[in-house]
Amino acid sequence: MAKISIVQNILAANDDVAREIRQTLQARGLRTINMMSSAGAGKTTLLEQTIRHLNGRLRLGVIEGDVETAADAERIDAAGGESVQIITQGACHLEAHMVRAALTQIDLEAIDMLFVENVGNLVCPAGWDLGEDLKAVVVSTTEGDDKPAKYPHMFAASQVMIINKIDLLPYVDYDLSAVKRFALAVNPRLRIFELSCRTGEGLAAWYEWLLAFAHAKTEVSEEAEVGG
Repeated sequence: MAKISIVQNILAANDDVAREIRQTLQARGLRTINMMSSAGAGKTTLLEQTIRHLNGRLRLGVIEGDVETAADAERIDAAGGESVQIITQGACHLEAHMVRAALTQIDLEAIDMLFVENVGNLVCPAGWDLGEDLKAVVVSTTEGDDKPAKYPHMFAASQVMIINKIDLLPYVDYDLSAVKRFALAVNPRLRIFELSCRTGEGLAAWYEWLLAFAHAKTEVSEEAEVGG
């Protein structure tokens, strides 16, 4: 019983900070997406492509979460985005107090929208509110089509699912219809994108939806329906 109480207290404290973050960002009119995936699914590459393509139409800031190194933040900077790196030194997920500290290091006046790229992990990040407007989970065709069945909480907590690396479908044992079926069984309201950062297939739909989301004024419960 004591252990449960401690966990509840930690999550409650996190939620208090997350509410503070959400209020701060909403007051500035900044939409925020918490992007999650297993390691290597392609989150950073997708953000690089998005920053470059939307240059001049949507200025993106990214808070990068990694166990070690600032390599991903350096890639975001090179693509033309604003970035802050959080090095967790072993922690498997970001927490709201980390994001609050990172916000003091980013010029919020220089961005129109914020991404939080979480630590590569399909378990822990799903349970932590970071003050985002919505959660997006990225899966890739190289990691197996059973991820929604194995990690249902991640997909239940997300409003958007991005299936990346579809250019590899001819070369991998991956059932596209199965992964969508598993995901929608967990969360029927998921907005699903199928795309390839290598070939560009499907990216136009992602860009169109992102622009609409960045400027929308709907409630979070309705956001997953924007553009689809």
